[in-house]
Amino acid sequence: MEFDVTIPEPGLDKDNFMRSVIRELAGILEETVGEQEASAYVNHVGLLIGRALNQAYRAACGTERLDPAQVASALVHLKKRIDGGFSIESIDDEAITLVNSACPFGDKVIGRPSLCRMTANVFGHIAAENLGYARVGIEEAIARGDARCRVVVNLKETKDEPQRNETDFFGASI
Repeated sequence: MEFDVTIPEPGLDKDNFMRSVIRELAGILEETVGEQEASAYVNHVGLLIGRALNQAYRAACGTERLDPAQVASALVHLKKRIDGGFSIESIDDEAITLVNSACPFGDKVIGRPSLCRMTANVFGHIAAENLGYARVGIEEAIARGDARCRVVVNLKETKDEPQRNETDFFGASI
């Protein structure tokens, strides 16, 4: 028996499907173990991805370590490759500040702040491994209902305890 039924296009493609899967996984984690613990799981994934991306960018640049401008450019470039809208707001010896108008997770990130840990960990790992230290703070986040994301990667270590949306990263000795 053969069927020839026309079905309307549901607007589902591979990318949208994968974003939905990740959103639901994050939601289940947040509901089951809480947002903080869910963030810890996402942290680990971000660390693994950050390691691989860091090696790829170092190899592409033909260097053992990226300088601050290369780090900032790599962070923007990697997000652009996955449909993020990051750009450099400012860069100096103290910090790299990035803003984002489009999350790579699209609207699937709304209400799933644990997914922001992916960005924090990838950015923090790449910055710290190349520059020695990074404190990543997500000051604004689309996931939390803000109109954009604003991520500050502080490059100078302080004795202050990290704030709620900040994480310290320590790289190999430089």
